[in-house]
Amino acid sequence: MNREQISALAHADHPIKSPLDDDSVRRLLERGLPRGNERVLDLGCGGGEWLLRALAMHPQVHAEGVDISEEALAQARQAAARLDVQDRLVLHHQETASFSAPRPFDLVLSVGAAHAFGGLLPTLAAARKHLAPGGHVLIGDGFWDREPAPEAVEMLGDFADLATTMDRVTADGWTPVHGHVSTRSELDDYEWSCWGSLASWALDHPADPDSSQLLETAATRRSEWLRVYRDTWGFVCLVLRHTSG
Repeated sequence: MNREQISALAHADHPIKSPLDDDSVRRLLERGLPRGNERVLDLGCGGGEWLLRALAMHPQVHAEGVDISEEALAQARQAAARLDVQDRLVLHHQETASFSAPRPFDLVLSVGAAHAFGGLLPTLAAARKHLAPGGHVLIGDGFWDREPAPEAVEMLGDFADLATTMDRVTADGWTPVHGHVSTRSELDDYEWSCWGSLASWALDHPADPDSSQLLETAATRRSEWLRVYRDTWGFVCLVLRHTSG
């Protein structure tokens, strides 16, 4: 079973692939869509969860998503059809770096995908290329809530603390107009859900050749969370506007 399939199983009960609950997602989208008729782009959209919610919230929103996973895009199309929003959604199967569009977007999203761009600031640079004047960027990434263990840095990456993260964002020419730091409940719910869903699938399919490996993976990831980074890692989402306008 490949990494994408494992991720799909882990997120079966937590479709937003970041530690955010439904109310937090809704509030962030409301701040990024003040008019309700915006054009929205998600760079690294996966299964399109953010775009689908934006489309369901506002019947005049139009959205596009870019991702390299054909399987995830197929899931997004199926979900869009179930919600009857497929006429307002365009999906592109390609690398985000090579994506171009004839018109800019009012909201550019990239939550939990900064690793694909090489970090937070490169993700903002990619978003800026597609942003209309006066538009918003909604971005989400990790930070260190306190000094991490070396094992945590090796496992999750070289994040900064929250204050330093904000300094880097503002120095890059952005002004935060809203933000949300994931609560302990959101962080814990996300981890319990992911590794619990994976373990449940393995227990429900004992004859599957991947079952024992998935059960072991769930146990390993749960232990890493509890022992290595639970008390030090945080997640922040920012709604940004370009400072120069």
